[in-house]
Amino acid sequence: MPSKSKKTTVTVVGLLLILGIIVLVKVLQVKTLMTMKFVQPPESVSTAKVMQETWQQALTSVGSLTAVQGVTVAAELDGKIVEVSFEAGSKVKAGDLLIRQDTSVEEAMLRSAEAGVELAKVNLDRTRELLAKATVSQSQFDSDGATYKQALAAADNIRATIAKRTIKAPFSGRLGIRLVNLGQNLKAGDSIVSLQALNPIYVDFYLPQQELAQIGTGLPVRLSGDALAEKSVEGKITAISPDVDASTRNVRVEATVENKSELLHPGMYIDVAVELPSSDKVLTIPATAVLYAPFGDTVYVVDEKSAGESGEKQLIVRQQIVRLGARRGDFVAVTSGLKAGDTVVTSGVFRLRPGGTVTVNNDEAPNAELSPKPNDS
Repeated sequence: MPSKSKKTTVTVVGLLLILGIIVLVKVLQVKTLMTMKFVQPPESVSTAKVMQETWQQALTSVGSLTAVQGVTVAAELDGKIVEVSFEAGSKVKAGDLLIRQDTSVEEAMLRSAEAGVELAKVNLDRTRELLAKATVSQSQFDSDGATYKQALAAADNIRATIAKRTIKAPFSGRLGIRLVNLGQNLKAGDSIVSLQALNPIYVDFYLPQQELAQIGTGLPVRLSGDALAEKSVEGKITAISPDVDASTRNVRVEATVENKSELLHPGMYIDVAVELPSSDKVLTIPATAVLYAPFGDTVYVVDEKSAGESGEKQLIVRQQIVRLGARRGDFVAVTSGLKAGDTVVTSGVFRLRPGGTVTVNNDEAPNAELSPKPNDS
């Protein structure tokens, strides 16, 4: 019988042989995987051609909106509020009643003053008849005439006081937040409510003095900004300041803009573009094609190349650094890096890598427009 040590040796050798075979199989599998080439499937993208277009030149600035007419309505005299006749945020017309202060004392004084006017008139008429009969002197007639005028003036003075306590809208516009309450005692100068005429509205902005020769009243301006979402509104330059700011060498310009929708409010900042009569030829691409980055803006250009020995045509993308110019609507101008006729990827750019293959599907590509108009505009 074999000894116990021999059996142990045979068992160990058998296990080592099995383990060696397993390791050899795994090594062969790894080598096979390393020699295999993984082919990534092409990405589906939409594309657009680089177009050469003519864009009208424009001067850009940031402006501030101001009301054509805007005031904070305030009390002229001390008095208690006995009537509030407006709602905060409502529209009013010129002459609409806003608040009424207590005028009971003035109304009583007015009745007394009107009685004095009637008496003074009666005395003046009687004196006029007697003067015609030469029974009174001219001086008496003059005295009664002066008394009548004084009575009229006293009554008018009381009426003016009542009018000042009856506060009305000085012009048509939209009211702001109510700052007073019924029964409140107002002091002269206390604010009651803001009143702003919103349509049309002014936009004030500054341009460098070297651009002064290119602008004039009547030139069109285009406004855009967060307040307008994706919309834009147009207006015209209506005034140019005759003096230039000595510290900045900028000139102040004022434009008037229609604001029927009342999206624009006094105090807002807004982007302003003054459209000049001259124009430039520019290369344009949809803004969605640009990958913005701190080290430089890039686009993916689609090139057609042959694939290895088969000679099959493939669409390969390369990443191209570009320099951008002005932006109009959904398009952006390219000043360098591309040429007219190049094909750039407009959607799906974040999934691409340089040298990757793509397939083009423009069926659902976003429709880029120079003057986009949202469906809810």
